[in-house]
Amino acid sequence: MTASVRRPSLLTLVSITGTGALSMNIFLPSLPGMARHFDVPYATMQLSVSGFLAVSAVLQLLCGPVSDRFGRRPVVLGSLSIFLLATLGTLLAPSAGLFLFFRMVQAVITCCFVLSRAVVRDIFPAERAASMIGLVTMAMSLVPMIAPTIGGVLDEGFGWRASFVTMGIAGIAVWLLCWFNLTETARGGGIPLRQQIATYPVLARSHRFWGYALAAMLSAGGFYAFLGGAPFVGQRVLQMTPAQVGYWFAAPSIGYALGNFISVRWSTRLGMNRMILIGAVTCTVPLAIALVIDQMGGQSALVFFGSVAFMGLGNGILLPNANAGMMSVRPELAGTASGLGGSMSVAGGAGLAALAGAFLHDDAGAAPLLIIMVAVAAGSIVAILWVMARERKVLGLN
Repeated sequence: MTASVRRPSLLTLVSITGTGALSMNIFLPSLPGMARHFDVPYATMQLSVSGFLAVSAVLQLLCGPVSDRFGRRPVVLGSLSIFLLATLGTLLAPSAGLFLFFRMVQAVITCCFVLSRAVVRDIFPAERAASMIGLVTMAMSLVPMIAPTIGGVLDEGFGWRASFVTMGIAGIAVWLLCWFNLTETARGGGIPLRQQIATYPVLARSHRFWGYALAAMLSAGGFYAFLGGAPFVGQRVLQMTPAQVGYWFAAPSIGYALGNFISVRWSTRLGMNRMILIGAVTCTVPLAIALVIDQMGGQSALVFFGSVAFMGLGNGILLPNANAGMMSVRPELAGTASGLGGSMSVAGGAGLAALAGAFLHDDAGAAPLLIIMVAVAAGSIVAILWVMARERKVLGLN
């Protein structure tokens, strides 16, 4: 009881987080080729993105309470084991239906990302945990920069399965790293799932929570729609190779990293709500300009991916502040707010990614995807203006 527990290394926590990001992004440049391989419409193969996100949304709600009961280490190792078996299934699947089934099972890797943050909270005091979580989650902005590029090169050299082989190799390496280095950090107790769910109505009655949650869901949803539709636009509309699409996928990640930096430097000075509004406008205006240029016949990789780089910048400014806003509504329910809001964002993203895939076809060009992204980005402006109006009303009454 009195002996100190050996802490997992930073490399272990970053590797756990990075594997989840890798599994989401590396194969994206291969989507059109995979649709041809399985002889299915692009919208069907795009379910490997939207379906993955939908399952991830459910798992975000469940894995935390489960790890509170059974421990972080067994849940992480079990999740990685299931992920590896599912990855083998994607490689051997003879049909699109079986491939998509195993791809949905791969979503269990989401547990590792969620629990890497839980481990940080377990082992560091509150005043240091935030900075350490930021350091660990740097993988979420760094891996998406390089994973699609690697995936595009692998696709051209070895075919689409090479990306899934890479996922498997990464999964094995991280499983071994966790086996030897990930010590148990949970200290018993925790809030049971039933009790956690019982607190949801408290948040559901808060206008501010819904405003912040909708701002985050819509802003992040634009990016998820991009994930689902950009491979099609890049290869079918802009006639790019998988490797070229992979290179351009770095644009929103670079923007997101810069947006996070701006958020760290300016949020305290300008305040949460103002930063969310700035982020939402930064997302919306360049996408709207790109849509106008597209309708005028000015399709180009620079216009399309350049506008998405600004969307990444806006998300980097908006999301940290919207997440902080959700958790500030009822500080004693911060964990529940974070889990519920995160699940809403991923679930909304899954729906928007599926919608993008359904409307994209050779004759439509990039317009359907740009319209979806402009609409949801504009929706995030409405959401934060609603919060600001409600707060002004309350202050006026006081």
